[in-house]
Amino acid sequence: MSRRPALLVVDVQNDFCPGGALGVPEGDRIIPRINRTIKLFVRRGLPVLATRDWHPRVTRHFKEFGGAWPPHCVQGTKGARFHPKLTLPEGAVILSKGMDPDQDSYSGFQALSLQGRDLESVIRDLGIDEVFLCGLATDYCVRATVLDALRRGLRVRVLGDAIRGVDLHPGDSERAVKEMRQAGAPFVETRGLASSLPG
Repeated sequence: MSRRPALLVVDVQNDFCPGGALGVPEGDRIIPRINRTIKLFVRRGLPVLATRDWHPRVTRHFKEFGGAWPPHCVQGTKGARFHPKLTLPEGAVILSKGMDPDQDSYSGFQALSLQGRDLESVIRDLGIDEVFLCGLATDYCVRATVLDALRRGLRVRVLGDAIRGVDLHPGDSERAVKEMRQAGAPFVETRGLASSLPG
């Protein structure tokens, strides 16, 4: 049976990049690597999926309503848009999370496509058996999505040079990387990835 990997780009949005409401230090520096990887997947005819935070204005995720974070990625705002330098292809599957005002929703597996399908259903529908994952932020949404994928029995490879963390507490990203590795997610680099893909 032939392999069918997909690329999953996590939350590369304006508010998570420098200058945004919750900017990840150097978060925009991974975008050229992600774009090269997107082109590689498109050339091979492989699916590209992208998650985004898509919060309502009032949500317990935000400090004002009892959460941990300043307002960010509010539905329909500039901060919620994908970074303008991110080149998602036509036909990329966009999945939105954080829409429930009563949940934090860090994991991409809590996201829904425009058709209302959850990430696991989209993956199964597309016949995907392996996910290459990149994006923001290492210690929150990347970590949560990787761990959820592994719990669901999916093969996951993390593009280690195409993720960045918030490090709200010093060492958070390093601990997240260790946790993902220990859970069974190998880390690979974007360069040289072509030899790992079918097609």
